[in-house]
Amino acid sequence: MAKKIQGVLPPVPTAFDADGNFDAAAQRANFKRWLETGLHGFVILGSNGEYTLLNRAEKIRVLELARETIPADRLMIAGTGADSTRETIELTQRAAQLGADAALIVTPHYFRNQMNAAAWTQHYRAVADASPIPIMIYNVPALTTLEIDAATVIELAQHPNIKGLKDSSANVTKMGEIVRYAPPDFAVMVGTGSAILAAISIGAKGVIPALGNIAPRECIAIYDAFHAGDFHTARNTQLRMIRPNNAVTAKWGVPGLKAALEELGYYGGPPRAPLSPLGANERAKLRDILREAELLT
Repeated sequence: MAKKIQGVLPPVPTAFDADGNFDAAAQRANFKRWLETGLHGFVILGSNGEYTLLNRAEKIRVLELARETIPADRLMIAGTGADSTRETIELTQRAAQLGADAALIVTPHYFRNQMNAAAWTQHYRAVADASPIPIMIYNVPALTTLEIDAATVIELAQHPNIKGLKDSSANVTKMGEIVRYAPPDFAVMVGTGSAILAAISIGAKGVIPALGNIAPRECIAIYDAFHAGDFHTARNTQLRMIRPNNAVTAKWGVPGLKAALEELGYYGGPPRAPLSPLGANERAKLRDILREAELLT
């Protein structure tokens, strides 16, 4: 029986050593700490996993280690999207063989002028038809420069193997439309930690936040407090998390996220080139943000 796609599922960074190679030991150590926080699962090879900077063999190794480390009762969602439908199908099938519970498929975007509702509909249906596991649509317009519209998502949601959406646009109105008109088991997941409360209050099933890597307990607290009817705790925790979320997403991105992990005692390590580590001045500003948010003493 397929696991429900819900809860707090951070898109985990990929650990690299000083030479830029995948650091399996560091990745395992981070998973060990994350698992102690009660997270409901993990997204592997998302944008924060620097999936665009890994080759196929590296992606498979990262997925193998993740499934070895993540308990069977926790969700493991694999980022398997590519601009090529064929490549997406091949990696999705491989991820299924490795034990992924679902696949997260980014909207193809390289041939920007040809990427539209018709192209995306053909792409996602072909992947869903060929995939042994449920697939999710991944909308991240800040990186792809394109946004899949609500009507296309709602149409795709009718496919029996298209089971969710990660929407990183933070467009709560759009998410609400999809929640209203998609099938009840279609999981709308908000992709930013600043909008957890807003999204789940209109029916989103959970969140896939970069913030969840550095503030897992706080993200879970928002989710749990809302579902327990404790709006006061949910609201106050959400407000406290807005600045740190911005720091590790729009402001400093993956380099900021990896620096924040290091500040909090996790393994951060370098991002892969052409990304550069956070500089000393930015690092000091990041520490101030983490302290103000009560994440760092």
